[in-house]
Amino acid sequence: MTDQSTKATSIALDIMGGDLGPEEAMLGAKMALDQKWIDGKLILVGKEEIIEEFLEREKLTNDPRIEVFPASEVIGMDEKPIPSIKQKKDASLVRAIELVKIGNCSAAVSCGNTGSLMACSTIRLRPLEGVSKPALATVWPSRENHFVLLDAGANPQCKAENLFQYAVLGNLYAKTALNIENPRVGLLSIGTEEGKGNDLNRESHELLKKLGKKINYIGQIEGFQLFNNEVDVVVTDGFTGNIVLKSCESLWKMLKVLIKEEATLNPIRKIGALGFVGTMKGVKSRLNPDDFAGAPLLGLGGTVLKAHGSSNRSYIANAIRIAGLTIKADLKEQSEKDIAEANAILSQIESQESDSSSKK
Repeated sequence: MTDQSTKATSIALDIMGGDLGPEEAMLGAKMALDQKWIDGKLILVGKEEIIEEFLEREKLTNDPRIEVFPASEVIGMDEKPIPSIKQKKDASLVRAIELVKIGNCSAAVSCGNTGSLMACSTIRLRPLEGVSKPALATVWPSRENHFVLLDAGANPQCKAENLFQYAVLGNLYAKTALNIENPRVGLLSIGTEEGKGNDLNRESHELLKKLGKKINYIGQIEGFQLFNNEVDVVVTDGFTGNIVLKSCESLWKMLKVLIKEEATLNPIRKIGALGFVGTMKGVKSRLNPDDFAGAPLLGLGGTVLKAHGSSNRSYIANAIRIAGLTIKADLKEQSEKDIAEANAILSQIESQESDSSSKK
């Protein structure tokens, strides 16, 4: 059992939410510990008997880096967000977030129900001061670099002020997760010219231009620029971001199937495919999503990372690693500072514009 003396550098892991079951989640936890990817403790949240059996089998029962926090319920992937967190107060997902809320942990990782995780995180942890809505940030591989995309689905309905805040939050996360000193921030649109896009894009673009040197805003970008090393942070609303995310995931899966089918179409191609194995392994390694597993909900009063529902042990281990990075970087505190500075810049400019307009 955890106690109130647990250090705040600890990470809570919901072991019950994934499609592959608690065994895979706990093997991911073991992998993260073996790699020494976190400095504090790892709190395994879920059904106590399952956790204890695993720890005994793996000879981890007395490992001081691991603690157990019992949770008797599980929120299913098909359950509705608000009813699920109200009706299942002892769910592993809920308990993991509450450990962050009370200060026992600095971050929580879960591959459970996305809607429930977002709802519970927003209600329990609340948005940071100056942030209207949190954003789900994902890291994507491209040919020469990695980039952050947000929002990836937390908020389908957005206003210009939300995208303004996402740009600031994404800028900081790119510095933290990708170690980029001055990230290039772009607003996803249907054209790069002034006046392109819908009302949301045009309004957001005008706001972002006012930030000046606060962030390296490069303007509006189009979809074909994402994978050409032209941008480090891609800002969009959750509706568009989620469509882009799932479309790209589907395209990659289809390409893998097509390549396999064509390579094994006849005996001659099968022989030729043997020499192609190394190439495909190299491509897979460069595009491996495990390296930046776990999408943080940025802009909350606590750190929560959403891992994919079908996360394997490597993905979960890396999500824990990313959670550790956010803790070391004081992401929550720095986010609050950056948002406050950006809002102050915007307020000052708008005040000057108002004064100038009134004098005319």
